[in-house]
Amino acid sequence: QVKIVESGGGLVQPGGSVTLSCAASGVNSEEYAFAWFRQATGEAREGVSCIGTRGVNTNYADSVKGRFTTSRDRTKNMVYLRMDNREPAETAVYYCAAASWYPCSSNWFPASHFNSWGQGTQVTVSS
Repeated sequence: QVKIVESGGGLVQPGGSVTLSCAASGVNSEEYAFAWFRQATGEAREGVSCIGTRGVNTNYADSVKGRFTTSRDRTKNMVYLRMDNREPAETAVYYCAAASWYPCSSNWFPASHFNSWGQGTQVTVSS
């Protein structure tokens, strides 16, 4: 099972940018897809982005398309989520999750497909 540790959260101003990092270990990360989810207080968990096995596909929720970019560094077993033009309503805990041999071929990637999760990192968008 993949061990996942997120980092990079904190306070960001509206309109600002922040990059989250996801460190994966314990397995050959090339065989895994990685997704970012977020959960605001009192809200359901929402899929934000997905990068498929071997990085072949990337997909995003419609609400973040054009503002968020996910990428992976195979040499470091790292996955990143750059978030631009942040909005206060996007304050949430952001989670990185992994799924074995998952293509991320559409912008529908339910949490149930991902069986390894990090502890989450808080991102607060506020002035």
